[in-house]
Amino acid sequence: MVPVLLVLNAGSSSLKFQVFELGEAEEPLRLFRGLFEGLGGSAHLLIRDGAGNAVADEAFEGPGWGHEEALLHVAAWLRAHGSGLRLAAVGHRVVHGGLAYDAPVHVDAEVLENLERLVPLAPLHQPHNLEPIRILRQRFPDLPQIACFDTAFHRGQPEIAQLFALPHAMTERGVRRYGFHGLSYAYIASVLAAYDPALASSRVVVAHLGNGASLCALDRGRSVATTMGFSALDGLPMGTRCGALDAGVVFYMLREMGLTPDEAEQVLYTQSGLRGVSGLSNDMRRLRSLAGADPDAGRAIDLFVYRIGRELGSLTAALGGLDAVVFTGGIGENDAATRAEVLRGAAWAGFALDEAANAAGGPRLTRGPGPAAWVIPTDEESMIARGIRDALDHARRQPAL
Repeated sequence: MVPVLLVLNAGSSSLKFQVFELGEAEEPLRLFRGLFEGLGGSAHLLIRDGAGNAVADEAFEGPGWGHEEALLHVAAWLRAHGSGLRLAAVGHRVVHGGLAYDAPVHVDAEVLENLERLVPLAPLHQPHNLEPIRILRQRFPDLPQIACFDTAFHRGQPEIAQLFALPHAMTERGVRRYGFHGLSYAYIASVLAAYDPALASSRVVVAHLGNGASLCALDRGRSVATTMGFSALDGLPMGTRCGALDAGVVFYMLREMGLTPDEAEQVLYTQSGLRGVSGLSNDMRRLRSLAGADPDAGRAIDLFVYRIGRELGSLTAALGGLDAVVFTGGIGENDAATRAEVLRGAAWAGFALDEAANAAGGPRLTRGPGPAAWVIPTDEESMIARGIRDALDHARRQPAL
């Protein structure tokens, strides 16, 4: 039977999954990809095969569909439709690995307990990332599970890039810059040379722009600085998150506006960003369609682009120069207008936008001898599949006790 890997990415009301063949190729072979959404209410499941053809499209009414029911249904579907396949391991996207985990790790009771302690650092993501791990440990205790972390890629940054100007005792307790979207950045770093061999040894800023958004400075493929910090709130404005914020605003919200800590957290995570500024939506496509008639929609877009420009300058300073920019993520890959506005705003760096190439989606967006700009689709699930494979190989190489 063919061994396969199941990659899971769990959200509050969704479960994304992909199935890869466990082989030796650098790029794992994708067999299926699926999305269970609407969990907790009327759920819907869509599965596509490796060629993108829909092979399952099911709706489920009623409140009885949570993560456990979704996982068991996916497992049953794979047993029924994956003839000749054997599940070798499951890999999970876990947002926060803290200081302890800088590479994929087999999850046992101790690892799970350590990851649960990090929930306050990523309250909107970590609990949901960990729930399928608990479910599978209970249902299939012998099935290997591997956690792959969004923070791990940034653990090799210079220490100075990870520090806040806080008392040393707070730093020792883990209050420092961690950075996120690391699985996306690791994937982009791994494929730069396929687009241009010079990129792999260059100074590159990658813009992961989507409902969550950040920038990362790569020097020869290694993270040296990134816009997100202690939590996934920092840096750029996002779909519903505020981005960089004077800490004094939080004190003001608590003392003068009478918000509780939980209420303030909800405002900063779910009511801010594009949605908060526009008062309309966190969907860039909708804001673009309304921007001509609604000044608040236009203002939200303008702020998003302005902050990208400022952070691009900051990361260029961290790199000591700039050779290229790479756009990725839902907005970065699909919104030509945002890419154009960012690059026009960065004319100081020497970008010469090729309007036709940008409208066509690239992959190269610029012309001439100056810095290059590219569109490179990210693939976090493929990066997780590689991480699972590496962890399994490492375990096999360990001597028996």
